Amino acid sequence: MSAPDHFGKKLAKAVEAHGPLCVGIDPHPALLDSWGLSRSVEGLERFALTAVEAFGGKVSVVKPQAAFFEAYGSRGVAVLERVIAELKDSGTLVLVDAKRGDIGSTMAAYAEAYLGEGSPLAGDAVTLSPFLGFGSLQPALDMARANGRGVIVLALTSNPEGAEVQRAVAPDGRTVAQTIIDFAAARNSGISPCGDVGLVVGATIGETDVDLMGFNGPILAPGFGAQGGSVADLKRLFGSDMRNVLPTSSRDVLRHGPDVSSLVSAVRTVQESL
Repeated sequence: MSAPDHFGKKLAKAVEAHGPLCVGIDPHPALLDSWGLSRSVEGLERFALTAVEAFGGKVSVVKPQAAFFEAYGSRGVAVLERVIAELKDSGTLVLVDAKRGDIGSTMAAYAEAYLGEGSPLAGDAVTLSPFLGFGSLQPALDMARANGRGVIVLALTSNPEGAEVQRAVAPDGRTVAQTIIDFAAARNSGISPCGDVGLVVGATIGETDVDLMGFNGPILAPGFGAQGGSVADLKRLFGSDMRNVLPTSSRDVLRHGPDVSSLVSAVRTVQESL
């Protein structure tokens, strides 16, 4: 049995077909309200499956935010499983935004849940937190590569509190964020056209103060759109070569629901702006 294509290769094909936009599915209570839906599992399911209908097969990556599903307990998680399955059936890459991070056997269990073959929660990639040490992610890194999946690791997030940790200086003089970037870059070394370990770098952080030159992996840039990030911000942060940058828009697109055609139109408008 041949090994699966690695995540970077799948992502490059998807971006070539649909452009770099990653659209989030964030069933925030306020969005359920604005769509005229109840704050219930039934409202959650209607919201999420409408988004799947609008985005599936039309964008390179869709990013369901796991927390908004988990808030409804086991029935909410079942909706997330259905979202993942239906997006996969549409041919769209699924990035499960779960931000998991732990050590040892617990990290291995998270890896099995979100990256293991046969798991209903396994998309094509998952977001991870490296702040227990990049090496703590090893079970997930290994499982992702073995199964042709990817991981997107927090590096420089857009929340102001993140700087307390991410811009702190390690004993070797590098910031914590730069250390994470360097570990991820080493993991991606020699992989073409793009590695399977990506970074989260917020589109609204101001200056990065890190060296991303030649980073051979996807860079997820949340904060684009409703949170204030613009195309100009992306160019300023990442330079003119943005082949691996995935600008992420959630609320700015989702506010156009519940009409599917309006959601599709909103996606096309953002894709054209990029």
